[in-house]
Amino acid sequence: MHEIGSRKRNQPAPPHIIFEALTHPNRDPQRPWLILLDDEVAPRVLEVRHPDMVVWSSLWKARPDAVIRFELSRDEVGYGTDLRWTLEVEDPVPDDGLVGHMGKRVNELINANLRYSFG
Repeated sequence: MHEIGSRKRNQPAPPHIIFEALTHPNRDPQRPWLILLDDEVAPRVLEVRHPDMVVWSSLWKARPDAVIRFELSRDEVGYGTDLRWTLEVEDPVPDDGLVGHMGKRVNELINANLRYSFG
């Protein structure tokens, strides 16, 4: 597997809440955040290590080999979560345009939609 993107940002909710959101996306219809595009599919949870790691299957029909690994740790303040997502693919590594698109989408879903769903 090749790492093609990664980003770490703080989330306002504690790790156990983020873990629940990642393992059961959109379970709360009042706070949907996993809003997919036409070329995307809902991910499957491939692996978990409660409460600090979740691995998703690919979001992209064109790259079913991709996986997204989430690492969750309590932030320094002790309330929120420092969440790192890492995007990995098998050979062949996509061109820079697709890499950019995939990273931007994960970032949008996690560091915008998920983050804002907590207020």
